[in-house]
Amino acid sequence: MYKSLDDIHSPQDIKDMNIPELEQLAGEIRQFLVQSISQTGGHLASNLGVVELTLAIHKIFNSPQDKIIWDVGHQAYVHKLLTGRKAQFASLRQMDGLSGFPKRAESCHDAFDTGHSSTSVSAALGIARARDQRGDNFSVVSVIGDGALSGGMAFEALNDAGQCPSKIIVILNDNDMSISHSVGAVSMHLSKIRSGRTYTGVKRWTEDFVARIPVIGPPTKHFVEKIKNSLKYLVVPGVLFEELGFKYLGPVDGHDIGQLEQILTSAQEYDRPVFVHVVTRKGKGYERAEIFPERYHGVAPFFIDTGMKEKDQSITFSATFGQHLTKMAMHNEKIIAISAAMVEGTGLTPFRQMFPQRLFDVGIAEQHGVTLAAGLATQGLRPFFAVYSTFAQRAFDQILHDVCLQNLPVVFALDRAGLTGEDGETHQGLFDLSMLLPLPNMTILTPANADELRQMMEFALTLDGPCAIRYSKAVSRLPNDDTLPPIQLGKWTRLREGDDGVLIASGNMVEEALDIRERLLKRGKAISVVNARFIKPLDEEMLSQMAHTFPLIATLEDNVLIGGFGSAVGQFLLQKGTRARFISFGYPDKFIEHGARAALMARYGMDAASLAERLAVALEEIDGE
Repeated sequence: MYKSLDDIHSPQDIKDMNIPELEQLAGEIRQFLVQSISQTGGHLASNLGVVELTLAIHKIFNSPQDKIIWDVGHQAYVHKLLTGRKAQFASLRQMDGLSGFPKRAESCHDAFDTGHSSTSVSAALGIARARDQRGDNFSVVSVIGDGALSGGMAFEALNDAGQCPSKIIVILNDNDMSISHSVGAVSMHLSKIRSGRTYTGVKRWTEDFVARIPVIGPPTKHFVEKIKNSLKYLVVPGVLFEELGFKYLGPVDGHDIGQLEQILTSAQEYDRPVFVHVVTRKGKGYERAEIFPERYHGVAPFFIDTGMKEKDQSITFSATFGQHLTKMAMHNEKIIAISAAMVEGTGLTPFRQMFPQRLFDVGIAEQHGVTLAAGLATQGLRPFFAVYSTFAQRAFDQILHDVCLQNLPVVFALDRAGLTGEDGETHQGLFDLSMLLPLPNMTILTPANADELRQMMEFALTLDGPCAIRYSKAVSRLPNDDTLPPIQLGKWTRLREGDDGVLIASGNMVEEALDIRERLLKRGKAISVVNARFIKPLDEEMLSQMAHTFPLIATLEDNVLIGGFGSAVGQFLLQKGTRARFISFGYPDKFIEHGARAALMARYGMDAASLAERLAVALEEIDGE
């Protein structure tokens, strides 16, 4: 009897299903995913592409005894459905709801927490070696996309795994996409394998042929080996992975459950690392996602019939950055744009259209992207590396060693800085200030609105060393103003005057600071509000004046408190010996969970209402002293 999706509570429930039943279940899963994600938002195209693959994995392997690690993890929704979490999908990526990524704390079937790319093979190898050390017997499976395979860490792990006896199975989910289309030589190599029509027959013929070549004594052995290798390199697909020490199987149609079951069963039989090449189609089953997979990678709630969502007329920081960089590049041929597989996400599409030869998409390789920018800068060019804050963390050493140490004029456009919301712990951009502040030669700017971002981009070109322009995912409601005072190195701007205290805010928190001031005015307290355009260097002149003017000095930042903007200001005031009470507002020393940005701000007391109340209490205490 056919089991519907409602009957599936664990992987055990699909073990006795035949291929037609699994294919019917696959259609039902796709229908559910489109319906559910259209309501909650989330990662759509990537999950539609791995339905059959996930079913085959759970049919052949025995989770949670066997360990399945999903690289990045945004494609693990089907895995979550098959492991008893269907009832929670209405809460996907919402406060206290189902995470959009695998989480060990959420289910015993989630073997490893993921969220950033190219980590699964390393994790799988660690688990496999621990298994071997203990003498246990279970399978370890890494599911990695072709985009994630472009990351250097993945090749470090493949290089290590291929020379050791620990058995792991690496499944390549090859859909010619990361978030954007995959780039680079590895992608081209996979494309050649993927496009071969007779690969299976040729591979078998070649392997049989070279096996029959006789070895007539030692003098001819070396020559015969050369012939074998030459033939193998000429016609055998996957030779790259064979040379790394893996048994290569595939490529196989990732939407043919029967083929998938056969190849995964074969993979289990080898006592060595195995590489299974599976070809899938991102967005399969929802026509719009198939045609435009990059648009439906991560989506907000949308209308299924039209594929459209409610239009937000506000221009984003990302779009502002991309449009203005394109305008700047029209007048400055030295400007170069760099992306790590995030051209669309960081707003660089118009730049790529206008200057395709001046944009370098390095794939999911942030470390390489930073040092590439450094190399460009040594030759007099002005590279802008647009990267999400959470992914910039992956290149800390390169920023420090290759850019800052040489004082090279590289501009880091840190998108999605601060609280990002629904993607949760792995994607909150709450650490970049603490990461960059200690680095010598680094200048850090934080725009409060789109016009200020444009000014800062122009200003960055006047600097002789590195700088980071940090802006949020949230769209600022502050009105744009092309009469803003010009950007001066290390100079802040006063937005409101008041004698009871001063609130120094950075970036998108300036909006909250102005709201806080209005709330305090209703309680009879007038505070000054300062837009801290620069996080580094600080406006020491203004701070010195404040130290002897205001009874209360507070900072407000969209960053963790430890090592952030408030820490830098507090250290300066301590050295100045101020008598003012100092308060620093930011996020605590913990990983912030997923949820709507406004809800998370309220939970951690970072919304205007909560902050106004905390400041009011402090001001009353000062009055009573």
